[in-house]
Amino acid sequence: MHYFITGTDTDCGKTLVTLGFMQLCLERGLKTAGMKPVAAGALLTHEGLLNPDALAIQGLSDPPLSYAEVNPYCFEPAVAPHLAAKLANTVIEPETIKRQYERLCSSHDAVVVEGAGGWKVPLNDEQDTAELCRLLDLPVVLVVGLRLGCINHALLSVEAILASGQPLLGWIANHIDANMSLAEDNIQTLKQRIKAPLLGRIPRLDRVGAETVATYLSLPSS
Repeated sequence: MHYFITGTDTDCGKTLVTLGFMQLCLERGLKTAGMKPVAAGALLTHEGLLNPDALAIQGLSDPPLSYAEVNPYCFEPAVAPHLAAKLANTVIEPETIKRQYERLCSSHDAVVVEGAGGWKVPLNDEQDTAELCRLLDLPVVLVVGLRLGCINHALLSVEAILASGQPLLGWIANHIDANMSLAEDNIQTLKQRIKAPLLGRIPRLDRVGAETVATYLSLPSS
């Protein structure tokens, strides 16, 4: 059971869903790993650069993993990954990510991989997140951040995912804007137009934890 979590944009709830999916896999008794291959936006600590989302994913992985196994590429500035890499005088290599992913697959029953930003975010001068997903050959779950403009973002993302040849297992509605007008109508519009199941609806949560998020989600059937 391996999944690639992408989103309509940055800050749409990909990490939230990644943790929720991990929790569901753990509840099934599966050895479960999470992976955030690229993280831009990290704190400099005595242990090096650490990204809060990657730390949360590391903390939920069982059997335990080192930080580097979860997050091979970590950058301090919260900017597009390929730009953060250039500032750090490095290049994000998808093949390096693939090798680490394969190691996780050999030690865990389920691996949930969180993409960077949206589906077409560049990783280097030639490759983007979509190409990373194709390289890993993973089925996709799309997180839709419910806010003004989400219908267009969601439908364009679905179109691009399907054009890539990777299967879209389903999508998740995440209420990131608690005051969004006609949120239910937006969801119904997307249900009519996305030919993949709605796998969950996450309300605006005051306290966020993997166990809580998991109660609003369901794993895809395949």
